[in-house]
Amino acid sequence: MRVLVLLLLLAACATPSPRMMGAIRHDIRLQGMDFAVFHKDDRAQVMRLTFAARPSVAVIRPLMEQAAAQTTGCTVIPFGVTARTPRDTGVATFDLDCWGALSPRPDS
Repeated sequence: MRVLVLLLLLAACATPSPRMMGAIRHDIRLQGMDFAVFHKDDRAQVMRLTFAARPSVAVIRPLMEQAAAQTTGCTVIPFGVTARTPRDTGVATFDLDCWGALSPRPDS
């Protein structure tokens, strides 16, 4: 029983995926929903922390994208989103264009 309780507590933690370990965490609230954003290099992993009874990808995914852009100062690359499952509204990873926001664009 104790093991089950421990597993449930660990599953409830907002920790990034192994690929995002060492990322900088930002917390943000948008339209009453809380998100944790983990930023590392040119990627951001966004986790919805607020319970949604009937989450809608059409509503939540743009909020996740906005959370990534606002907290990192980068531009989210269109169609650069991945999720564990196609309609997942709990966790999504976004590709970012940070040139000019975090470091100068290299001359081509």
